Amino acid sequence: MTSKALFIAPAPGRPGQVYYPLTAQTLPVPTPSAHELLIKTTAVALNHRDVFLRQHLYPGVTFDVPLGADGTGTVIAAGALAQQHWIGKRVLLNPGTGWAESPDGPEDAAGYRILGGTKGYRNGTMQEYMTIGEGEVEEVPGHLGDAEAGALPLTGLTAWRALVVKGGERNSGVGASVLVTGIGGGVALMVLRFAVARGADVYVTSSSEEKIRRAVELGAKGGVSYKEEGWEKKLLGLLPQGKTTAFDAVIDGAGGDSVDKAVRLLKPGGVLSVYGMTVAPQMPFSMKAVLKNIEVKGSTMGSRKEFKEMVEFVGQHKIRPVISRVLQAELDDLPAIDGLFQEMKDGKQFGKLVLELGKSTGSKL
Repeated sequence: MTSKALFIAPAPGRPGQVYYPLTAQTLPVPTPSAHELLIKTTAVALNHRDVFLRQHLYPGVTFDVPLGADGTGTVIAAGALAQQHWIGKRVLLNPGTGWAESPDGPEDAAGYRILGGTKGYRNGTMQEYMTIGEGEVEEVPGHLGDAEAGALPLTGLTAWRALVVKGGERNSGVGASVLVTGIGGGVALMVLRFAVARGADVYVTSSSEEKIRRAVELGAKGGVSYKEEGWEKKLLGLLPQGKTTAFDAVIDGAGGDSVDKAVRLLKPGGVLSVYGMTVAPQMPFSMKAVLKNIEVKGSTMGSRKEFKEMVEFVGQHKIRPVISRVLQAELDDLPAIDGLFQEMKDGKQFGKLVLELGKSTGSKL
């Protein structure tokens, strides 16, 4: 048997200006080592990271490792020392390695390495068959379809750490007021899903009224456009009178002037949890934030322990990732997959962009 796999190919151009083309290769089906599982991939999802790799804006870019950090599939074989009960089960792939359980960060001296397209972790989900250590998988919660399962791992883990671990129970649990900025992206939507399931009152910001409306349909109490003059005051006005006058936590993926905004929006001692900086690679920390005792916490993806906790929570609360579009195609249908990448580049999606393998070619919402 053979296995198709998706890579990027070399092309001239400087980082940020180049856009490496996709290329499909046919490889032998890998053989699982003693403690590995052989997985037939059923669905993978795109992340901004995949676009950054094509633009050479991500560290460790290489052309000989398949793309893809998000994925799900069915175990079809197990190594001699692996648990054989995995065979036939649908599994989620932990998107990174080198971080077992420390709440502070990766324990491995080599740091945290993410699946797909880099020298640090020579494996990726965008291949028909792949092997991975049995310790790096969790069984798919039964309520999730393949596309939903493929959309969960990376964004689910990132959202879980940003909200639950960094936000803490007091600031992100029952009765807390939580602001999720830039609603529409995969992580922000999973933060919304998790916060609502935890009993928090969730509010959102976006430049799109349509995205705010859809967030309310998913359980948000309300939201405002950050392009509107004086949006912070309007947002505070949405909070229930007599209950609170400020937010307990702001979960942010933009950076930029987030600290300045948080000073106006957070209670004294409130938490600003930052999982990304799409607006700017740095942000100032003001004296006003110091005087208000605001905690600014950086948050990356998460540990293997947190991945397990996240998947269990998803199963218990029957949470479904929000999907913008599912493309059903083979890995050598490069024009169709390129179109999915273009949607990610354009940033107009509401939720995850997913590629389902082994089904009839076409796309669906």
